[in-house]
Amino acid sequence: MAPSLTFSLLLLFLTLTTSTPTSKPKTFIVLVNPDSKPTIFPTHTNWYSSLLSSTNTTTTSTILHTYSAIFHGFSATLSPSQAASLSSHPHILSLLPDTRRYLHTTRSPQFLGLKTSGNSGLLKESDFGSDLVIAVIDTGITPNHKSFNDEDLGPVPTKWKGHCVTTLDFPHSSCNKKLIGAKFFSQGYEATNGKINETVETKSPKDTDGHGTHTASIAAGRYVFPASTLGYARGVAAGMAPKARLAAYKVCWSSGCYDSDILAAFDAAVADGVDVISLSVGGVVVPYYLDAIAIGAFAAADAGIFVSASAGNGGPGALTVTNVAPWVTTVGAGTIDRDFPADVKLGNEKIIPGMSIYGGPNLVPGRMYPLVYGGSAQTGNGGDGYSSSLCLDGSLDPNFVKGKIVLCDRGINSRTAKGEVVKKAGGAGMVLANAVFDGEGLVADCHVLPATAVGAAGGDEIRKYLTEAKKPVATIVFKGTRLGVRPAPVVASFSARGTNPETPEIVKPDVIAPGLNILAAWPDSVGPSGIPSDKRKTEFNILSGTSMACPHVSGLAALLKAAHPEWTPASIRSALMTTAYTVDNRGETMIDESTGNVSSVLDYGAGHVHPEKAMDPGLVYDISSYDYVDFLCNLNYTTKNVQVVTRKNADCSGAKKAGHAGNLNYPSLSAVFQQYGKHKMSTHFIRTVTNVGDPKSVYQVTIRPPSGMMVTVQPEKLAFRRVGQKLSFLVRVQAREIKLSPGSSTMKGGSIVWSDGKHTVTSPLLVTLQQPL
Repeated sequence: MAPSLTFSLLLLFLTLTTSTPTSKPKTFIVLVNPDSKPTIFPTHTNWYSSLLSSTNTTTTSTILHTYSAIFHGFSATLSPSQAASLSSHPHILSLLPDTRRYLHTTRSPQFLGLKTSGNSGLLKESDFGSDLVIAVIDTGITPNHKSFNDEDLGPVPTKWKGHCVTTLDFPHSSCNKKLIGAKFFSQGYEATNGKINETVETKSPKDTDGHGTHTASIAAGRYVFPASTLGYARGVAAGMAPKARLAAYKVCWSSGCYDSDILAAFDAAVADGVDVISLSVGGVVVPYYLDAIAIGAFAAADAGIFVSASAGNGGPGALTVTNVAPWVTTVGAGTIDRDFPADVKLGNEKIIPGMSIYGGPNLVPGRMYPLVYGGSAQTGNGGDGYSSSLCLDGSLDPNFVKGKIVLCDRGINSRTAKGEVVKKAGGAGMVLANAVFDGEGLVADCHVLPATAVGAAGGDEIRKYLTEAKKPVATIVFKGTRLGVRPAPVVASFSARGTNPETPEIVKPDVIAPGLNILAAWPDSVGPSGIPSDKRKTEFNILSGTSMACPHVSGLAALLKAAHPEWTPASIRSALMTTAYTVDNRGETMIDESTGNVSSVLDYGAGHVHPEKAMDPGLVYDISSYDYVDFLCNLNYTTKNVQVVTRKNADCSGAKKAGHAGNLNYPSLSAVFQQYGKHKMSTHFIRTVTNVGDPKSVYQVTIRPPSGMMVTVQPEKLAFRRVGQKLSFLVRVQAREIKLSPGSSTMKGGSIVWSDGKHTVTSPLLVTLQQPL
């Protein structure tokens, strides 16, 4: 949809809702033209209040947040008539409806090759990230946790302008030289959901969920030994940048995270002086001028702050990736070489491989238990087979499941909640089976009863046994922690996949990082299963999600920034992308966990991060804020659309003459061809690389074209005389028409590799052929 048409439809919606008597006020984020000056009033808040009063309506509105570091504007609950009036006001750039987002819910330092010994390496070169500040926008943080101790840390960096908000349950002593900032933002959430229930969660920076504590410690947790979860994954817990400082911005509450609060956190983080922003939150993909996260992230990147965000957990389906703006580093999830096997042994002696974290009490060793399918165990009071197959609350008949192991299907309620349902009904254990869409990807959960997860094929095998056996029986064999797992890494089944649904010219995700079964810090006030009834306590918990992958990259970015203070956010992302790898510990191409087949650029982007190589990438693809402006122009955005995102006045005429959206100086390349009966199609890319390696170096190109395509690069050799020198090259991609049914497409991957014999700089190349309807 064209940008101007989208904006017109928004105005039409506002106009229509104005005439509807039952229309309720809604929360909007109001972006004010940066050229508008509050000349009469002493503060922005007063001036914004005067704007609201100028709407000539009887409704009075309270301003929820004001924004000044990332853009000029505010958020407020507006009546339809106020919204319509403001949208046509000359000082207003745009009104964005407040949107709800959701969380994308250690051995990884060793797995990533981060060495703590020796005199070189990324950790040593960066002094473990000691002068860098990582902002974690999430559910808050658990103060006084061992992972956030400030032992041996120097003074708080002088550039830091932030502070810790103190409350009854978050006193001044909660912060130290490690946790140097903590704030919370709830106004947008409460405007939609009403007052927060403070018997369940707390209006303070304190984490009552666990997610924020977990992600913060992955990014920058200190070394803690011993660490484990219910006896599993014993060892040293450590974040990526153990000496980096942390600032926690709590924006997520029991029913989600609202854009107006997320933007307030971005605004505070930029003003406070952070170096990296980590955001394991996402939602629907919309044009960038309607995407509050993209708008906030642009302002941060414009200020020199690296922003990493989770790709989402919508995999393994295509087009599921979120947080796709090119100024954000989008992180998918891979496995590490550790897992927690818990196999199902059937009465016919077959073993079905499974995965679980369960600390006891265990099933009786050697005893076989009756096995039933939840779908056959509905209640007698209106229950249905569908609900009981999913083991939804109240769906199981205690008379049917008592003392038995129950097979439950994945879907709707959480995996650990299903176990609680089985336990309440008197079941002895649970086997959780993936649906077909989930494939063979297994996630280890801290269950409240003996339980394990099996893949879709394993679930089918168990159902087949249930229909064939007269008295089906089974048990679960828990095998603890297994190290040295092969193959690894594997692309996690849940990790969201490309192509980029908003701009296919930019490959997303950018990279993958460890995101499956990650051990990290946890509040002792929250049970490891996340279920309210779970009263077990643990200092560390094992979770999975792109939420866990994102802070790995946030911490690595802090290390790279500390080692190379002059690098821009785009240079840091480039270093991570061009040095990423696509082979596993068997030396073969990484596989896709959901299918067991070979994975592709659509699954892992540039590949799995390799921190030590990223410290010395040789060449980087740098991008300025004005390059992003040209990119938005080439998406056919209006001048106003571009200004909403960038706060910059754009003359798009020059940008459109210069090229197309794929010409953004991105480390990956993506060509999209529409087959309108053309037998031959071609396009070109211009890329510029900056030498950050050896002063005098010559790079030779190696082209690995997608099958059936012709790719040429000119020149084929880049000769650098000094560090910091920039040289450009042109890539031409030619494709021939192939037979496709109307509306279908095919994608093929390749790469362009520059090497000087010491550095290898790899750019993935994705070519898409589409047959129009």
